[in-house]
Amino acid sequence: MMKSQLHSYSSIPAVLVSLLFTLSFIALPCSSSIVTLQQSPPVSGLRIALQHIDSGKSLTKFERIRHALKREKQRRETLKAMLLAGTQISSQVHPTITGLEYVMQVGIGTPPVRYNAVINTGADLIWTQCKPCLNCMKQSTLLFDSEKSSSFSNLSCSSPFCDALQLSLCAIDICTYTYVYNKDTYTRGTMATETFTFGENAKVSDLAFGCGQDNHFFEEDGFGGVMGMGRGMMSLVSQLNVSKFSYCLPSIADDTKSISTLFLGSVPNFSLDSATTKTTYLVKNKIYPSFYYVMLCGISVGDARLDIDEDKFAVNDDGNGGMAIDASTTNTVLEEEAFHRVANEFASQMNATVDDTSSDGYVACFNLHSSVVVPKLVFHFENADIELDNYMINDPRSGKWCLTMAISGDGTSVLGNMQQRNMLVVYDLEKEMVSFVPKRC
Repeated sequence: MMKSQLHSYSSIPAVLVSLLFTLSFIALPCSSSIVTLQQSPPVSGLRIALQHIDSGKSLTKFERIRHALKREKQRRETLKAMLLAGTQISSQVHPTITGLEYVMQVGIGTPPVRYNAVINTGADLIWTQCKPCLNCMKQSTLLFDSEKSSSFSNLSCSSPFCDALQLSLCAIDICTYTYVYNKDTYTRGTMATETFTFGENAKVSDLAFGCGQDNHFFEEDGFGGVMGMGRGMMSLVSQLNVSKFSYCLPSIADDTKSISTLFLGSVPNFSLDSATTKTTYLVKNKIYPSFYYVMLCGISVGDARLDIDEDKFAVNDDGNGGMAIDASTTNTVLEEEAFHRVANEFASQMNATVDDTSSDGYVACFNLHSSVVVPKLVFHFENADIELDNYMINDPRSGKWCLTMAISGDGTSVLGNMQQRNMLVVYDLEKEMVSFVPKRC
C-alpha cells in the first residue's frame, strides 16, 4: 500500500487548512485515471465486541425502541426533505438509512489510543475526529492527534484510495476528502493510513481512514467516528480482504447489558448446513453499491401470502427500491404500498383497526384484547423463508400494540436489526450469499 512521505496535516497552516476544505467541497477529482487496488493479505479472523449505543442506561425495552425511533426519524426526515426539494442524490452522496445503533471500541495509532466508533453497514469510509479541528462533535475521548503516533502517514494523491473517493481534492500532494451521508451530515478532512488495534492486541497496519477536521454528524453519546462496513473498497471488510463476516445480536430485552459479537474473516464453530439455516443471494445496486441488498419475493402474515407485486422490492434504474439488510437500522422499513398491505392484513386477522395516531413515531398501531393471538410474519427471500420476531411491541402508555416498522421515503426497504435478533447473520462475500442461523446470542 502506497504511503506518502509528507508531514502530518497538523503542520499545515490553519489558513491553508480552511482553503483545502473549501476546495474539497467543490469536489475536484484527484485524477481521472482508473487505478486497480492492490488488496491486502486476507485476515484470518477477528472477534470484536459490539455494544448497543444505549448500553448501561436504565431504560425499559419500550424506551430503548423509542430512542432508536427518534434517531431514525431524524434521518428519514432529512432524506425526505432532500427528495421533496428535488435534491439530486448521486453517487457522490452516500444516503444512509442507518440508525447507527452499535459501537465498537478501537485503538488508533502507535501507541494506540482508544476511541468508540459506530458501525455503519450502509457506508464505506472509516473515519475519526482529528486535530486540528475546525468543527467537531462532542466526544467522550480526546481528539486523535496524529503528531503523537509513530505509524501515521498521509495519503498522497496517487493512492488508489484517494482515487476511489467521489469527493476529493489533491493539494500539495495531500488527499483531502468530503464524504456526504445526506443533506446536513458529512465529514471532511484528509485521508491517511494508521495502525488500528481491535480487542486487546489484534493490530492491523496501514488501514486507510479519514482524519476528519470538519464533521457534521449526529451526536450520539460521544462516539468519535464511524466504522464503515459497506461493500465498497474503503470499508473495513474490504480493506481486511475478508471473504466472510458475521454478527450475532442478542434479544432486545438483553440489549443494554449484553455484548454482541462481530466476526471478521471467520465464522463461529458450528455448521451452516443445518436444516434451520436459511441462505439467500446478495444483489448488487450499481447506483448505491455500498449496501447489502437481497431479493425479497413476498410477505406472509399468518397463513396469508400478501398480494404484493415483486417489482415493489426490485432495485430501480435510479438506484431506489430493493431490500437491503442493515445491522445499524433498528426497525424494518418497507415500501409504502407493501407496508400498508402488511398493516391491513394484521388488522384483518386480529379483528382490529389500524391506528396511526401514535406520538412515538409508529405508523401502525392496534387496540387489541388480551386474548388476541398475533399472527406470524414471514419474509420470503429468494430460496429462504425467514419467520421474523420483534415485529410487534406494546406501548405501555397507550396500551396499543404497534408494528416496529416504518414506511420508506424513497421506496427502499430495509431489514432492520430488531428482526435480526437471536440469529447469526453470515455474509459470504466470495459466494455473494447471506445466511441466517437461529441462535441465542
